[in-house]
Amino acid sequence: MDRGVFSARDEVKIVYMGTPDFAVPALSALVREGWNVVLAVTQPDRPAGRGKRIRPTPVKSRASSLGIPVAQPEQLKGNREFFDYLIDLRPDLIVVAAYGKILPREILEAPGLGCVNIHASLLPKYRGAAPIHRAVEAGERTTGVTLMHMTEALDAGDVIATAEACIEGMNTGRAHEILSSLGAKLLVETLPAIVAGTAGRVAQDHDNATYAPLVTKTEGRVDFNETARAIANKVRAMNPAPGAYAFLGDAQIKILEAHVGISRPEDLRGKTPGAVASVSDAGIAVVAKDGIIVFDAIQAPGKKPMKVSEYLKGNVVDATKIFR
Repeated sequence: MDRGVFSARDEVKIVYMGTPDFAVPALSALVREGWNVVLAVTQPDRPAGRGKRIRPTPVKSRASSLGIPVAQPEQLKGNREFFDYLIDLRPDLIVVAAYGKILPREILEAPGLGCVNIHASLLPKYRGAAPIHRAVEAGERTTGVTLMHMTEALDAGDVIATAEACIEGMNTGRAHEILSSLGAKLLVETLPAIVAGTAGRVAQDHDNATYAPLVTKTEGRVDFNETARAIANKVRAMNPAPGAYAFLGDAQIKILEAHVGISRPEDLRGKTPGAVASVSDAGIAVVAKDGIIVFDAIQAPGKKPMKVSEYLKGNVVDATKIFR
């Protein structure tokens, strides 16, 4: 489509594509700022939770509450019915945030103003599906969000604008909240320039790109042969999902919060990684590769998540066993 000339925000037809909680603030911000969102595209409803009940995606729920029509195609590539529907809407711009599928070329080329994506990293670092998890896991003190033009290559398009945020000490859940709000703010601040054709456009340095693959449940298992700092970062990265864990005997213990402890020679002498150095209201101190990692909050089988000080009021940790 050709780029039009617009005199008001409600003349710009926007299709919004997103699925999880991360994508909700930007959709809400678009509507709040008076932009004309003519369609929300999101993943099909899936089973979720312990009962595996079919639940709408967060974007579907929010779009429905705002009175925005919703489409949930099972696939995009080769989906002529959906593409024809999209073309009939004559969108001027497509905004994408954590949609979860690669957009084929015919969709990328459909709107006159192109397709822009809100990505939760400072590109070219952490391209891919799990940029927040990977930044926390790597111990990054700062990360941010990037608004970029979309291409067929994964997160490789030209950068329009960025915003930085401090995530030091945060778990993935908290960083997610910070970055989703920051992405929404960056979008609405930059959108007038995108529509006017005056927004910045800078090619990424592809040689310095790093990747952030999806996080699997098995990655949550703690390896005590790693450094205490690496373990603390992993625990924060895996909170709230998929969760960090270790086995104490046959019991799988979820590790919700942890910090690097002070290492004393007597705590480490003759002990292998995974050995319990001490147990107190201050936490469960466990030997790591280079020192002590202290578990502050855990969830034992059949128990609720709780601080170690609370857990010890009615339970005992067998300090003769080794975490593995």
